[in-house]
Amino acid sequence: MDLLDAHLIPAVDGVAFGLLLFVVAAGLSLAFGTAGVLNLSHGTLYAIGAYTGAELSDGTWGGLALGLAAGTAAACVAGAGLSVATAPLARRGHLAQALLTFGLALIGGDLLIQFFGADELPVRVPEALDSSVMLLGHRYPAYRLCFIVMAVLLAAFGTWVLTRTRMGAAVRAAADDPQMLAATGRNPRAVHTGVLAAAGALAGAAGVLGAPIIGPGPGTSENVLMLSLVVVVLGGLRSLWATFFAAVAVGEVQTLGVSLVPDLAPYLLFAAMAAVLVLRSRFAEPATAHGPEGPAPDPVARLRGHLAGRLRRRPRGTPGTTEAAEASGTAEAPGTAGASGADRAAETAGTDRAGAAPRGYGNRVPKWIGRLPGGTAWRQAAPLLVLLVVLISLPALLDAYSISLAGSALALGLLAVSVTILTGYAGLPTLGQTAPFAVGAYATANLAEAGWTVGPVQIVLSALAAAVFSAVVGPAVIRARGTTVLMITLAIGELTGAVVNQLKSVTGGADGLVGFPATRALWGGEGMLEESELYNYALVVAVVAVSVTLLVLRSPAGKLLTGTRGAEARMRASGHPVGRYLLVAHICAGALAGVGGSLMVTVQQYLSPADVGFEIAAFALLAVVIGGTTSVIGALLGAGLIVATRDWVAGSWPGHGPLLLGVLFVATVYVLPRGLAGLRGGNDGGNGRSSGAPVPEDRPPSAPAPNPAGKVFP
Repeated sequence: MDLLDAHLIPAVDGVAFGLLLFVVAAGLSLAFGTAGVLNLSHGTLYAIGAYTGAELSDGTWGGLALGLAAGTAAACVAGAGLSVATAPLARRGHLAQALLTFGLALIGGDLLIQFFGADELPVRVPEALDSSVMLLGHRYPAYRLCFIVMAVLLAAFGTWVLTRTRMGAAVRAAADDPQMLAATGRNPRAVHTGVLAAAGALAGAAGVLGAPIIGPGPGTSENVLMLSLVVVVLGGLRSLWATFFAAVAVGEVQTLGVSLVPDLAPYLLFAAMAAVLVLRSRFAEPATAHGPEGPAPDPVARLRGHLAGRLRRRPRGTPGTTEAAEASGTAEAPGTAGASGADRAAETAGTDRAGAAPRGYGNRVPKWIGRLPGGTAWRQAAPLLVLLVVLISLPALLDAYSISLAGSALALGLLAVSVTILTGYAGLPTLGQTAPFAVGAYATANLAEAGWTVGPVQIVLSALAAAVFSAVVGPAVIRARGTTVLMITLAIGELTGAVVNQLKSVTGGADGLVGFPATRALWGGEGMLEESELYNYALVVAVVAVSVTLLVLRSPAGKLLTGTRGAEARMRASGHPVGRYLLVAHICAGALAGVGGSLMVTVQQYLSPADVGFEIAAFALLAVVIGGTTSVIGALLGAGLIVATRDWVAGSWPGHGPLLLGVLFVATVYVLPRGLAGLRGGNDGGNGRSSGAPVPEDRPPSAPAPNPAGKVFP
């Protein structure tokens, strides 16, 4: 009884905190499950209500009522505006929505700070609620008990509206069958706008009422968003009451868990989130089936035979040989009846949605190596050469600070290229590549502190550590698709961030690492301290890493990976081990991210948790979208644009870096739907697919496409 008595107050606090999260998460679930909008600005809607309520609070009931009305109305209007902003993206998938709303969150957060100030605002509640009551022999804040009652009533009222009223029926119909809803005379678009406005109103009301619990200040919106995402994942999108109980569980972990198991508390939430997502993805994974003719021959053996034939310099084959046959290690003679199922799968991956031939290729794709002086290969290599010339000339054109930024851009560029491999080629959109990036970065910093300062040694060991990490977490990622991958990788990234903050002996915790010896470019050399030396070292490493990446992506192995994204069902039916391909791609992308992390530490000469946090993951994904999801060079250019905006352009307008980055996010989503590579006609230059191809939705590849807003509270 003594133990229960000691933890009674934290337990009740957990209920109050969880119910606050429920009100916020209910709006997020409504937006995603019914309107089909993955809203990463939902935390900003909460902040709008919290700031408004705090500003209007004066310790009276009238001030509380006025703040509640104003905060709810402001967030409601913002939610309706979000409906207008996301309307052009309805057919582009959740990735574009996530980037747009994250950009809007950056803009909104900056504007709130400019208007209300950077300090946390005090909140004054009515005197009757600003007191304590006796609860089982303990004094407890009356306001929190009142909030618990209001949240329970809100849950009951929301369930009644959604299940027992015509308005709720219209909302469910808009998600399940908008055509039927339109046939009844209701406008699905108006219902969609109303749903997002209601979701915003819920977030705003939660902000006003929850301001005494989670006060308005810097970081509030990010914290609320992350916790709400955990609640939505744990509770699902099918039941408001499931969201209710998930929110209470999260609240208990955040309060009671800290007092009971403080060492494990930082990991429990995102570990539970990742576990739930992995289990759901495993149940949704389609069974591997073989076609009527049985499985195709072992693809590894065919690839080995193909490479052996290349080494013997065998003849190129007949002009009629298809690229799909080359990718599988076979070649058809003229007049052969057709290719195998595996060949057709690889060929299908290189076609557009209408089934046309691969764009940018003739009957035969020219070899990229050995034929650079002319033809298509030269046109593909020209951007690489131009970019390389520009990068080499930068030290002679820029000052020391700008050269340092260019080195950081190269490190972030390698992270973006690793995201390109997973998002564009493997079809696994990721928000967690900062995890292997952090592994490589901290490995290099600790190697330097231990006296291992030779650059190539640091690069190899950091890449190996990141590859091992990716191999461990890879099985949890590769079985999921679409939005589920985003959430799983987000959970992995946040868990890694929690480890970084807790494992102070290795990472330095929140203070980071600084003061370790400088890296030496080669054995016997001196430590690199000048910005130009560090930049040249980073450039050499980046060129080698990108060259190897391009060679692999343009090889038969890369074409098989492309086939898993474009025609996964056919690849499985042909006997290809799709899971193995995706796992190898995940490991290789992790190793490349580890190289980027190592470069970042070498260039910056310090390392902090902010360098490997969620914001960097979002920046890397934005860089991929800027360049085109299957353009390696575009990812590098996108990373350079982000670093220039964040650190160089923002230097002339201090304090407005998030605003500028937010504008860049929004402009990219609208102006460059296919990325920079799309400006060249949509050819990615490497796999014959559109650079701006949307990320597959979260469904088995062989299943018909569902309504994007096909989930709703019953």
